Amino acid sequence: MDVAAVPGVPEWVKEYLQGEGIESLYPPQAAAVEAGVTRGNSLVASVPTASGKTLVAQLAMLSAITDAQGNPDRPKKALYIVPLRALASEKRAEFEAFEEYGIDVGVSTGNYESEGGWLASKDIVVATSEKVDSLVRNDAEWLSDLACVVADEVHLVDDGERGPTLEVTLAKLRRINPDLQTVALSATVGNADELATWLDAELVDSDWRPIELQKGVHYGQALHLEDGEQRELPVGSGEKQEAAIVRDTLADGGSTLVFVNSRRNAEAAAKRLGTTARDALTPEEQQRLASIADEIRDVSDTETSEDLATAVEAGSAFHHAGLASEHRSLVEDAFRDRLIKVVSATPTLAAGVNTPARRVVVRDWRRFDGEAGGMQPLSVLEVHQMCGRAGRPGLDPYGEAVLLANSHDELDELFERYVWADPEPVRSKLAAEPALRMHLLATVASGFARSRSGLLDFLERTLYASQTNESGRLEQVVEQVLEYLVVNDFLEREYRDDGGQELSATSLGHTVSRLYLDPMSAAEIIDGLQHWERYAGQESDDEDAADAEDTGPQRATQPGADAEPTAEFTTAADLAAEDTPGESGAVTANREGASGNAGSDDDAQVAEIVDDLDREPTAMGLFHLVSRTPNMYQLYLRSGDDEEYTELAMEREDEFLGPMPSEFEHAFEDWLAALKTARMLEDWASEVDEDEIAQRYGVGPGDIRGKVDTAEWLLGAAESLATELNLASAPAIRKARTRVQHGVGEELIDLASIRGVGRKRARRLYDAGIETRAELRDADKSVVLGAVRGREKTAEQILENAGHRDPSMDDIEADDATIAAANDADGSSASADDGSNGDDQSSLGDF
Repeated sequence: MDVAAVPGVPEWVKEYLQGEGIESLYPPQAAAVEAGVTRGNSLVASVPTASGKTLVAQLAMLSAITDAQGNPDRPKKALYIVPLRALASEKRAEFEAFEEYGIDVGVSTGNYESEGGWLASKDIVVATSEKVDSLVRNDAEWLSDLACVVADEVHLVDDGERGPTLEVTLAKLRRINPDLQTVALSATVGNADELATWLDAELVDSDWRPIELQKGVHYGQALHLEDGEQRELPVGSGEKQEAAIVRDTLADGGSTLVFVNSRRNAEAAAKRLGTTARDALTPEEQQRLASIADEIRDVSDTETSEDLATAVEAGSAFHHAGLASEHRSLVEDAFRDRLIKVVSATPTLAAGVNTPARRVVVRDWRRFDGEAGGMQPLSVLEVHQMCGRAGRPGLDPYGEAVLLANSHDELDELFERYVWADPEPVRSKLAAEPALRMHLLATVASGFARSRSGLLDFLERTLYASQTNESGRLEQVVEQVLEYLVVNDFLEREYRDDGGQELSATSLGHTVSRLYLDPMSAAEIIDGLQHWERYAGQESDDEDAADAEDTGPQRATQPGADAEPTAEFTTAADLAAEDTPGESGAVTANREGASGNAGSDDDAQVAEIVDDLDREPTAMGLFHLVSRTPNMYQLYLRSGDDEEYTELAMEREDEFLGPMPSEFEHAFEDWLAALKTARMLEDWASEVDEDEIAQRYGVGPGDIRGKVDTAEWLLGAAESLATELNLASAPAIRKARTRVQHGVGEELIDLASIRGVGRKRARRLYDAGIETRAELRDADKSVVLGAVRGREKTAEQILENAGHRDPSMDDIEADDATIAAANDADGSSASADDGSNGDDQSSLGDF
């Protein structure tokens, strides 16, 4: 189909495409147009990678928002949902090309507490599924203006972690907008027809690709292809198979993606393959790669950053979740520009990021599965996603995807298991309790259901309901989760005479939903904070404390808890209810005194408890509290860690918010893993160097940034919960959150909060005698210039952000003593103007 013949889109769209060299549509794109995607029809496009799915989405969105059909009452906004933040940035860059035609594009991926009002003026919004879910929870009014929603990588509804959020979010958007056009883009899956039925959509199911993809297996000295051809590809003495394939690909002017099963293997492979790639580099490429390597070193002062930079200088790189996002972007851009010749990656790179190569090598087709307790084969869909990265339209005449076999039997197995196999069907993971905890509470809190029957009716709109043949399973799990939410005071349930159940979210439940917290995380945080106020600073022996805990109200700690939930402790908020006739000791049923809705006597009782506290929670105690919630991925305990962190737990037991389990309980290991995570956060907030943290805990810069980002979010949520419940710990939480955000000690909070200062400059300014924002406004400019090592533009920006009357550095000489002290403190010999990495200012809260 010629672009000029596409119906339902404005003429400028056709002109734009023709200007980009697109005169005709690919067959799957033409099929989508024929199915009515530009006339408002919903569509599921299940086609291979690089087959033009994004253009299908663009045609759908642009036809919808420009109202080409002449309907003035039709909503004129489109939403593009992506699974990863990195994809959001990539899609924004693509869609911004339409801004010259008056199309306004907005991107939103963070701040789960915001209703995103600024997005109301945007024509196209790009967001992650989690962000869209939070927008629904926060009643973003502009969602009712949606004409079209695109769900990219919709096959990820099969993912146990993120799939339920995408599934429920699509169901809610379609409930808000009954006439909403839904366009779902998917890799080739085994049951695309089921997805289309669920979404009431037309189906385009195709295996067409713009360039040929040949899949095969390398064994011995030959490449065995799926069509029966065998091609000689010798492996030299002492050479690994993947190195031989990279060498062969480079000889033909191509690049290679090598997929391995762990970060360590990715880094080791990149180092080895650099010796192969280096020989193919031209002098100009070497110079450009050296510049990129310098940028990589500037991102993070860690061993991982240095190892990556060294590999890049040789034309190789590794890519995994332990890298900072800036690292990954630099690698992806250089690989697309054909400067980096080979990238060894974990499977995360196959999840939609645009990084095609001439050849893809799937070196490891098994990975460790903690639930299975050993190595397990990858799914066919995952391997095919990796293979789909082979072949760059316009650059490569073909693409090849190669698995590696070490025996003839394995050669046969790989052909049967992956090369000739069809991808598995996509299956909903919604019925798992962790997913339902969040989504049932949000569904009630946001008004999508006000009764148990209404809740089940809403869930009938999900993929799970359309797929399950297990009678009563969803209803059973829903009942267990509802019981948990009621017991923990997030929902209220009223039984009607006809046996039905009316449901409503409590004030606390609304807050938890708005904060985008797992209710179990909220319960853990609330219990910890209230336990602190009940016992902190009080002198009592262990037996008296245990007696007090055993006689107080109890909290259910997991969905499905029955009439005798796990006993833990009496919370401060429950004291007002202890003497109330008719209160059940089995539940934490009344937080009115803590939430500010009770009478003055209750308020006075809480205030009396607050006054009795002789200390506030420590940063370590708060870091540990949020680290033991389900929303925080804890650091693994390595060999020998048990003993070290058990000793630390005993030393710092009085800082914990909540009773520590016995070391003989299974929960104790999780407690220690949370303690290890908390200690890493404490190190960061105590200004320990990033490289030292990375080595001490065996993590990469991306891991540190991820933990810091999550901790900042959870501490912000904890502060909101403390305020909601009128708890005295809110100021301490705020300080801990700010410290972890900026990575500084308490004394540097004021300075570090100034834009452009960061943790290292804040310390230098403080050591130079400038301790507050107010002092910085009136500081000696030569001292400020010395603290930033003579960088005039940086000094001017900092002084301007601090509110200095005259931030100009004209004719200002940097104070030599301050420069010397700054260099000495950082262990650096950097001169005042050499631009070295010694002045790295990355604030992990801003990444």
